[in-house]
Amino acid sequence: MVTPWNFPAAMGTRKISSALAAGCPVVVKPAFATPLTMPVLEEAGVPAGVVNVAPSKSSGKIVDAILHDPRVRVVSFTDSTEVGRTLLKGAADNIVTPAMELGGNAPSIVCEDADIDKAVEGAILAKMCNIGEACTAANRFFVYDKIYDTFAEKLTWRMGSMKMGNGLEEGVEVGSLVNAATRNKVIELVNDAVERGVKVLCGGAVPEGPGYFYPATVLGDVSPDSRCVAEEIFGPVAALQRFSDEEEMISRANDTEYGLISYLFFGEMKRGMALCERLEAGMVGRNPGLVSDPAAPFGDVKQSGIGREGSHEGLKEFQETQYVSVEW
Repeated sequence: MVTPWNFPAAMGTRKISSALAAGCPVVVKPAFATPLTMPVLEEAGVPAGVVNVAPSKSSGKIVDAILHDPRVRVVSFTDSTEVGRTLLKGAADNIVTPAMELGGNAPSIVCEDADIDKAVEGAILAKMCNIGEACTAANRFFVYDKIYDTFAEKLTWRMGSMKMGNGLEEGVEVGSLVNAATRNKVIELVNDAVERGVKVLCGGAVPEGPGYFYPATVLGDVSPDSRCVAEEIFGPVAALQRFSDEEEMISRANDTEYGLISYLFFGEMKRGMALCERLEAGMVGRNPGLVSDPAAPFGDVKQSGIGREGSHEGLKEFQETQYVSVEW
């Protein structure tokens, strides 16, 4: 199991619990940035040898050695699609079963009959959870043309009023990004959008001082060819686009290699559920801004991953079917 830094305890727990329930001991390679989350399991009473933790700076060497050990039958990985491709190649040598939760580029669709206030609050949850540093974060916002201006105004006010600073201080809603590389990519994506004529409705400027801070940012009328539309932002930037034609909107929402999650805000249930079925995503949130639930199957389609975590589907990732024919 290879776990990420952004939700180190949650991702580790979700993977480990399913494996142990299926009777499988595990080897866990925690992210280099968060190595101390997993060792506490021994303090919690997990028997020695059941959960084996292998923290290391040399992630590639460690994981490659694990993948080529004949005792390993499953590799469960959460991180970027790029790294996932590399692990899939290594897993092929010993035909190790992959369970992959990779990158995302989630669309958030606001239909004409949506409750705008609820849609704004849902957008805040979907965009700003973990400051956007999550594969489930909403990146591309498709808003029906007739309500676009109202939605943009309310979202801009809400995100523009978010206090930035030390996350341990009272009232702070926007903390530092994880490192310089992450912030630099956010800067590049925003600058690219601005060069293409996109309106910066709030944020968009790097603050002075230490830390890797970037303000909550709303980009209006984003050009479809902007990099922030095609790439995972992984930061506190909401890219807004208008739509008036439903068919075109569905096509644009699905126009990505990723397929982890989509968010959909609408009023009339029958029409809304019909739209859900047309979205190429392993999960769809209807009106809520958060959909992750340990009782529900968490997973992806397309290049966002393979398999599921949570629910009984997550248990199946660590089981194999055996058929026995008996003649009496």
